[in-house]
Amino acid sequence: MKKMLFVAIAMALAGTQVHAQDRGYDRGGPDGPDNAKVAWADVLRVDPIYERVQARSPREVCEDVPVERRAENGNRAAGTVLGAIVGGVLGNTVGKGDGRKAATVAGAVIGGAVGNNVARGDDQYYSGVDRHCRMIEDVSDERRIVAYDVQYRYRGDVYMSRMNYDPGDRLRVRVSVEPVD
Repeated sequence: MKKMLFVAIAMALAGTQVHAQDRGYDRGGPDGPDNAKVAWADVLRVDPIYERVQARSPREVCEDVPVERRAENGNRAAGTVLGAIVGGVLGNTVGKGDGRKAATVAGAVIGGAVGNNVARGDDQYYSGVDRHCRMIEDVSDERRIVAYDVQYRYRGDVYMSRMNYDPGDRLRVRVSVEPVD
């Protein structure tokens, strides 16, 4: 009895499954069926279609640039004045009479120049590094896949379609039948 019940259930399920496969057509709109169904086709070949595109990518490039700077300590004017005073005093002691005035003036001028040079020698120099950055754009040519030419077989006939994806080994196809006038 159990065996007969099992066989009856198995036959009912098998019949339901076959019936579902037969009803693979689209019922269409309000006018009725459009005589189309969905089936599987075997994919024979898939050829990617490439397109060349330029890829742009910005990036920052930095470089260290050596620089030399002078730090002025502000003693140049003081050195010049002090040198002029010392030079004037020394010139005044060297000369006699009218030559004393000329020696004082010459001593002040020479002393001022020497004092200025001495003060300039006190300037400190140091070297350092400045970082300079700029944006550049790298441009490269790339090949990108934009579509696939797919060759497939359905019921012995071979077809070709351009698709936007790789379907794999099998492809779902819509089969429709229309009478020829």
